[in-house]
Amino acid sequence: MPNISKIPGIQKLWAETTGDSTICVAVLDGLVDQNHPCFAGADLTKLPTLIPGEATANGSMSVHGTHVASIIFGQLNSPVQGIAPHCRGLIIPVFADNGRNLSQLDLARAIEQAVEAGAHIINISAGQLTDIGEAEGWLEKAVQRCNENNVLIVAAAGNDGCECLHVPASLPTVLAVGAMNEQGKPIDFSNWGYINQGIIAPGENILGAKPGGGTQQLSGTSFATPIVAGVAALLLSLQVQRREKPDPHKVRTALLETAIPCTPNDTDDLSRCLLGKLNISGALQYIRGGTVSEELQTLEAVDSVEAAGCGCGGTDTNQQSPNPEEFTPSEVVAPTPVATTAPITTATIPTIRPTAMSNRVSNYVTASQAPSELAQSTLVYALGTLGYDFGSEARRDSFKQLMPGIAIEGTTVPANPYDARQMVDYLGANLSEAKSLIWTLNLELTPIYAIEPVGGFARDAYAVLQELLSGQIQAEDSTDYVERVSIPGVLSGRSVKLFSGQVVPVIEVYNIRGLYGWKVNNLVNAAIQTVQATATDAQEEAIRRTLTSFLSRIYYDLRNLGTTSQDRALNFAATNAFQAASTFASAVAEGMELDSITVEKSPFCRLDSDCWDVKLKFFDPENSRRAKKIFRFTIDVSDLIPVTLGEVRTWSSPY
Repeated sequence: MPNISKIPGIQKLWAETTGDSTICVAVLDGLVDQNHPCFAGADLTKLPTLIPGEATANGSMSVHGTHVASIIFGQLNSPVQGIAPHCRGLIIPVFADNGRNLSQLDLARAIEQAVEAGAHIINISAGQLTDIGEAEGWLEKAVQRCNENNVLIVAAAGNDGCECLHVPASLPTVLAVGAMNEQGKPIDFSNWGYINQGIIAPGENILGAKPGGGTQQLSGTSFATPIVAGVAALLLSLQVQRREKPDPHKVRTALLETAIPCTPNDTDDLSRCLLGKLNISGALQYIRGGTVSEELQTLEAVDSVEAAGCGCGGTDTNQQSPNPEEFTPSEVVAPTPVATTAPITTATIPTIRPTAMSNRVSNYVTASQAPSELAQSTLVYALGTLGYDFGSEARRDSFKQLMPGIAIEGTTVPANPYDARQMVDYLGANLSEAKSLIWTLNLELTPIYAIEPVGGFARDAYAVLQELLSGQIQAEDSTDYVERVSIPGVLSGRSVKLFSGQVVPVIEVYNIRGLYGWKVNNLVNAAIQTVQATATDAQEEAIRRTLTSFLSRIYYDLRNLGTTSQDRALNFAATNAFQAASTFASAVAEGMELDSITVEKSPFCRLDSDCWDVKLKFFDPENSRRAKKIFRFTIDVSDLIPVTLGEVRTWSSPY
């Protein structure tokens, strides 16, 4: 079935709609050759990511990304007619052509970017093989955010040919897509095991665009996925035409509920079909509000057996057949340890790989040098711990030579630039050298940003960073011990490669406002003093224990990248809650503990502002009938530094 116009039911759907410009599909893949003739007239926007440059004719991931995008957005009467040519597209490159891997962290960044840019559907023709379908916390939260914002992720099931799972396809609310051949039977390489959340679609010899011009036929779950994503986009477009609000959740349900189950004639193991085969006519009828008749399902099953060609290899219509090999996911890759502040180290970063039947390569990101403009940059307010990195052996050795030696038992030994204590002392005497380091913001040992002070207050900002780093190396029972830091700034559009090879975005910090250090011991002592007159020694110890646990929970349970409005509000509320924890001391003194933290759009806000209500709910673990106590922060995140509107409000609630 090299021509998608032959897919059963697609002509019936095209008779209703070829897409609506208000429906947006994001393609998270390799670079896309948007100059290909099939994209002439397409409404495509490429978003800035960690992947630099343009698509290349021979780049493995440029081939992959261009092929996937053309299956969705190829224009009418062009070399490749896509499924949804009149829908709007977001091209978000996440794979480069340099043979490296993509981390789950960076995939989560791209998903959040797609949601913020207004995507209704996100196509991910990639994944990582996992034991039980688990994902790293970053990716889980990003997928959860899609569900909360009614954004549908359509992801490839993988090409391992086993009952095994890939993330993100295995995560709840994601629609997993396997591949079937030209006879409507599941292809041997297509993974199964997604019983309740997946369908199979044509994935053999699918016609698509080649970067540089021309077309080719490729096979794999990577190319079945955009077929389903395109059909979903058309169903959303139909909802818009019917003057309904586009509902990706309903479309996902329609595709799953109307899938045609396989029969023993299709496969000996019916689970290989997941929930069943893509049923475009049935999904169309479901969206219209009708019921899917048994006769219709039978008709669709007959149509899907229509044969067109053979084999699952790639066929280049320009007489250049690459005979591609299977593209298999990788195991979890542990990068080389990052050079950073002791005792901070680099955590293992799970990696995502594309799932096409194509040449096997690894994909990571490379540095981008795009200029920064504050007005066009994404605001960031992130929490974490400080680290530093040298970027190269030469830079590390230069610090080693410049730093004074250390006297140990009368003998002077060379300086150790990885020793944060020595580095703090050296920067204290030579602050200008702070600019030669790559300062990093880390979450649970994983660098997520590079920090670069800029502008007239850059020297002051470097001084604050040195001071905060000094606080982090203090004893944990010291009043000067800094447990967390907050970093306000903007994403510069640039990225930097760390010593380990990991690439992280650069945050530009313009002033020292908002650069805070969380001195937990001082805070807890201050909170205790507010109730000291009435609290017993036992209560004081309970307050100390509960407040410390409360602050840790805010950090660990709600960790995020600090780029979306909700996350910036949450992080600033956490900082504000930290500074005003004495407000909660009375509740804690009464034996109450934190129950939940929620963020929702504030119904009241100033003109041209972006306001969010952050609510902290406390409960009594010893008495379930006792009313809960709620504290509310209203945060305006429209400026570089978020601000709290009014005072912290508190009330009691039975729920």
